[in-house]
Order: sequence, then structure tokens, then C-alpha cells
Amino acid sequence: MNRKLVARVVGLILGIEAVCMTPSLIIALVVHGEDVPSFFWSILLCGVVSAALLLIKPDSRRMQSRDGFAAVALCWFVLSLFGALPYAFCGFSYVDGVFETVSGFTTTGATIVAAPSTLPRGLQFWRALTQWMGGMGVLVMVLALLPSLGEGSVNLMKAESPGPISSKLHPKTSETARSLYYIYIALTLTEAVALCAAGMPVFDSLTTAFTTISTGGFSVRDASIAHYGSELINWIIVLFMFVSAVNFGALFQVRRGQWHEALHSEELRLYTCITLGAAALITVDLIVRAGKGVYESISQSVFQVVTLMTTTGYATADFDLWPSFSKAVLLLVMFVGGCAGSTAGGVKVSRVVILFKGLRRELRRILHSREVRPLTLEGARVDEGTVSSVSVFLFSYVLILCVCAAIVSLDGVGLETSLSAALTTISNVGPGFALIGPTCNFAFLSSLSKVSLSLTMLFGRLEIMPLLVLLFPSVWKK
Repeated sequence: MNRKLVARVVGLILGIEAVCMTPSLIIALVVHGEDVPSFFWSILLCGVVSAALLLIKPDSRRMQSRDGFAAVALCWFVLSLFGALPYAFCGFSYVDGVFETVSGFTTTGATIVAAPSTLPRGLQFWRALTQWMGGMGVLVMVLALLPSLGEGSVNLMKAESPGPISSKLHPKTSETARSLYYIYIALTLTEAVALCAAGMPVFDSLTTAFTTISTGGFSVRDASIAHYGSELINWIIVLFMFVSAVNFGALFQVRRGQWHEALHSEELRLYTCITLGAAALITVDLIVRAGKGVYESISQSVFQVVTLMTTTGYATADFDLWPSFSKAVLLLVMFVGGCAGSTAGGVKVSRVVILFKGLRRELRRILHSREVRPLTLEGARVDEGTVSSVSVFLFSYVLILCVCAAIVSLDGVGLETSLSAALTTISNVGPGFALIGPTCNFAFLSSLSKVSLSLTMLFGRLEIMPLLVLLFPSVWKK
């Protein structure tokens, strides 16, 4: 591993984190918040460590694949550890601060804060901003700002970008990163303006836009989106949640006027069908078995399906009280998640497509042993290496889920709580069922469970491999 280059990347990340904490400090100063010293010392520590790491001069600026994976994993660890400082200085335990920060950067939305409205205003803003920073990817932000990071910097984007296939929108990595952030910022500003026009306060509109476009789900209100009691606000958020979980490559095509290519995306069609199908099933279930009205059933089912399918995690209703069939459908969409190349978590729709096509191919081989039929996705052939990696990813995903659930069960909670806690964190969703339902939080869990769930959130956001790479001794060799 090119240790000096990786250390320099970590230094850059810490510097950007210090800069991103500055708006929270300014807000705290304006409102005379008690969190002013917390952000002052946090920024100072980040800046000092960043400056020390940036003094390191790498012998080579060439970044190989393993360097990219190692840099991404280490950067996310360091971001989480330093990003927890404002919470620790405000009186939270450091473990709780790390949990909340990891949940923010990974856009999970699981929280240990029972009443977000009681937090200092600067900390509320930092809590939302961590999700916005992590949604598109902090390393992608670095590539957008610093195009001359080094040769092979595309490996950073490949390691951080979600999905089985990473593609560039432009020949240059920096141009691709900037194009992604143009779309990301435009969506954020558009939603913030729309929410303001719908009657939401300005501060709430901005923080909600941060956490919607990043599909994060942190809210500054104790009752989440249900606090506003506005159907118009609910439907605006549904629209932007749905769009944010679409592959940003398709959004880039829309930006260039290539509507036909974007709308004929195989992944987008399946994502839309799963969302509409799940919402329809739950609507019928709520009408028939829960006795709810037609419009109420449609409104609640669509919002909860979209918020969990996109792994955002907002709540307008306590879905833990819904019939068992509805909860089973919600578990399924939590597992699937959004599209590859989006801010959503989960297994990703593209992997589901590849797995189903792989199953169909194996069945055809049994029936027609001499038939040779390659897999295709979006009209292009999927190489066997990608097919194999999808299978390995799914196995690792389920294995980590089971191990995490076993660790959480040591706290004496039920199977529904432990399994949904593991699933909601590795899928980066947020709320689960039973003791961690949409009206509850994770504060009652032990430090061991919180650390395990924090690691699980990182595994889910970075899609497992960058963290596993660090376990190989050969990676640490020069």
C-alpha cells in the first residue's frame, strides 16, 4: 500500500470535515448556542491532525486499486471518529457520538437521540449535514474539488460508489464527480425551496432537504415528518426520496435531455414496479385487515414504502402496529433498497436483477445443457467476474447481518428487534421493528451492540469489500 499517499488522502478528508463543521459553529454563534465550544474544539482538532498528515510527502502519486479501497475504508473510520467530537463535547458518551455520526455519514438514520428538537441548533445542523456529506460520498467530494489528487484516483470513486458496476460519466474522474455534485446540489436546493413554499420553516426545509436527497432520514422534529401534519409536504418528500434513489447516471441522462435512454433503464423499471407493487399490496392490507380509509391507506403505504425502499427512514405512521403481511412487505423492500449509483442503501435493484437472471440461466442450463447464454444488464453484457462478485456480496451481506443480530441479541432483546436492527443498519435504513420501531430509538442498547451496529452501518454503506480489504496483511505492505 502507498501509505504516505493514503495518509495524505486522510488528511484532506479531515480538512474538509473541519471546513464542513464551520457552518454549524456559525449557526451556534448566531443563536448563542451552548455548542459553540464543542464545534470550536472539534474544528481545531480536525485542523491540527489534518495539517500534520498533509505535511507527509508521498514518494509516488500513483494510486492502485488496493490503495483506493484502503483509503476509502480508513477515511470513513477517521471521519466517524472525529465527527463524533461535537456530540462528545456536548455531553453525549463518545460511543453514542460515534454511533450517531456513523449513522449520519452512512445515511442510515438510526439514532440514540430521543428528542432531536432539544438538541442545540448547531448540532441539529451538523447532524443533518453529515448525512448530506455521506450521501454522495465524501471521497467523491474530494475528487470534485481536487481534480489533481493523483493517478488512479478513479479507484477512490469505485471503492466508494454503491453498486456492482461503477461507470464514469466523463472521461475524467474529476468531471464525473463534479457532474454528480451538480445534480446533487440542484436536487437539494429544489426540494428546500419546495418545502418552504409548502409552509415548512426555513431551517427545517434545509435540513430536511439534506436528509431527503441523501436518503438519510434524520429529522429535527421528535415526530419526524408526522410533526408537520401536511399532506403536501409528505408528497413533496415522497417525490424527492424516490428520485434520490434512482441511479444518478440516469439523472445525468435526463439533465442532458436523453429522456428516452433514462426512462428505458431496466433497473429503473424494476425499481418503479417494486415500489408501486409493494405500496398496492400494503394499501389493500390496510383497508381489509386494519380497517383504514382508502386515501389514508394509500397515503401511508406509499410514504412508508418509498421511505424504506429508498432507505431514507422518515416516518408519518407507526408501521410497527400494521398487520404482519404489511410489515413483511416492508422488510422485503428494506432488503432490496434503491438503485445502484444512488444515495440509497440495501442490496440494490441491479444486484437483484443479476441474481434473478443468474438463476434463470442456471435453470436453462439444466434443461438445455449445451446452451450458452450470457447475462445482460441495460443492454450490455455482464462479465462473469461481476456475476461472481454479486454472489459473494450477497453471502457476505447475509453473514454480517446474522453475526450482528446475534451480538445485539446478547442484550436480551427479542428476535424481531435483533434481526431488524441488523437489517436496518446494514441496509442503511434507520427504523426497524419492535423495540427499535419508528417511534423508538437505539439508546437502550449496550455499548457492544452500538459498536457492532456502527460497524454494520459502515459495511452496508461501503458495500463490505473496502473494510474486508483492511484485514489482509498484504494490503499494509509497501
